[in-house]
Order: sequence, then structure tokens, then C-alpha cells
Amino acid sequence: MDFLIQLVTDPVAFWSSHTLLISQIAINGILASSMFVVLYSGQLSLAAPGFMAIGAYTAVLMALHLHTPLALNIAAGTALAGIVGIIVGLPVLRLRGVFLAIATIGFIEALSLGVILNLPITGEGLGLKNPDADPLGGINIVLISLVLAVFVVWRLTKGRLGYAWTAIRQDELAAYSQGIDVARYKLIAFTLSAILAGYAGAAESHLNFFVDPNEYGVPRTVQVLTFAVLGGSGNVLGPVVGALFLTTLPYIFQQAGDYIGVVSGLILIAVIIFRPQGILGRGGFAFVRPRWWPRAQVRAPSTG
Repeated sequence: MDFLIQLVTDPVAFWSSHTLLISQIAINGILASSMFVVLYSGQLSLAAPGFMAIGAYTAVLMALHLHTPLALNIAAGTALAGIVGIIVGLPVLRLRGVFLAIATIGFIEALSLGVILNLPITGEGLGLKNPDADPLGGINIVLISLVLAVFVVWRLTKGRLGYAWTAIRQDELAAYSQGIDVARYKLIAFTLSAILAGYAGAAESHLNFFVDPNEYGVPRTVQVLTFAVLGGSGNVLGPVVGALFLTTLPYIFQQAGDYIGVVSGLILIAVIIFRPQGILGRGGFAFVRPRWWPRAQVRAPSTG
């Protein structure tokens, strides 16, 4: 509770003492936005950590070997993630549902086992040191980036592109029969998600002095998916709220110690039961009573 007390009573000291946490919240928020895009378009893609790894390694390798400016490194990592997103998306997006999820997990494993853990330039699984990292100086950049990412995604969902994604999500065959180029719009969503994830990885790599390959595996995939489930994938702010909640949870419940995983699991179960559409859902917060929950007894007015 000291975490929340300091936030309310002394926000300036809170900002100074939790700079890295705030930056990580912003990175996870951008990553959550990338997950929102594919879910909003009806695709259960779990490839975000893979594209995040591409952005991170590209940015750090350029800084180490080419000594290029930070902005160029991040832009190159983001662009390469988008290009790989197109290459991977063309064959993979023929799949649907759980088959797409399995294929994208396969992409993560192939990237990790076939590239990151085998090539000397990537450290062969030992990671990369980034002496040029600036953990304190990058907070403003990532916060502004989060706001811009959420705004752009929100605007896209309110235009023709968003309406096409909604139609595909609700009924892909019906959308195709109405003249919507399903493959094209799905590829746009998949590529945009890859770009956002790649940017998140490139930005995060320059907030840390070490790039750990274990950060871009299946556990990170589960974490990102949990952001969307907890916050709600029907609202552009839902996954961001989920990222905010889960990232700060260990600090709020510091007394839980090693049992923080149990606490977060119980909270997730409670949200699924009482708020299946997530904390925000599609139209804001409201308590949803499960079917088995006892209803309030309403008595008829007395006539006497």
C-alpha cells in the first residue's frame, strides 16, 4: 500500500523513484495496443514478442556495430519488424482461430531457436549488452509514443479500416460476400501489429543495459494476451489498462512476495467470472452478474 500512498501524497517523488516502472508500463501499453489490433480484426495472433525481439536486436546491433543515432536504430528495428510481418502474414493468415495462434507461436520458437540462439552476432542465447542505454532519459519518449500509438489505433478503428475489421471479426464469410478484401485487411492489421511490437522492442532495448532473449518467448506471449483479456479487447484502452494493472501489481501487493503469481491469477479469474468482457469492455466499466449469482429479491408493494 506504500506504493499507492506515495502516488497520491507525493507524485513528484513517485515519478523520481519509479521511473523505470513507468517506462515499462508505457512499453507494455504499446505492446498491448499491438495485440488489440489483431484481436479487433478477428485474428488470434500471438506473434507480438517475436516482432518485439526483431525490433530490439536490430536496434541494439546497429548501435553496437554501426554507431548510428538512436532514432535511426529504433526506426530500422520497427521497419524490419513490419517487413517480417508482411512476409510471415502472407502464408500464415490463411489460418484461423487456434490454428493461427499455434502458427504464430511456431514463428516465435523458430525465431528464437533458429536465429537468436544460434547466431554469434545475437550472442547465441547469452544476450547482448547495450552500454548506450538510457533508462532515465527515455521515459518521455515512450510515454509520448504510447499516447500516439493509442490515438492512431483509435482513429483507425473509427474509419473505413476499422469497420472492415469489425465485419471480418463478426463473420469473415459475410464480410467477403459484401465485397470486403478480407485477406488484404487482415494483412494490414497483422503488419500494423508487427510494427507496434517492433517499436516497443526497439524502445525497450534502449531502456535496459542488457537484451535478454528469454524476454521474447512464450511466457511474454501469455503476458500480452492477459493484458487484453484483463483489460478488454473490445476497447482500444482496454489492453492498455490491463498492461497498467498487471505491471504495477507486484508493487501494489509487495507483501505477497513470491505468491504474486497466485494473486494475479485469482484476480484474473475474478475478472473472467464477473466481467468477462474485461475491465473496460466495449462501453466502459459496469459490474456483470454471473448467471449463477443470486438475484436480489424484489417484493411487490403492499396494498394494505
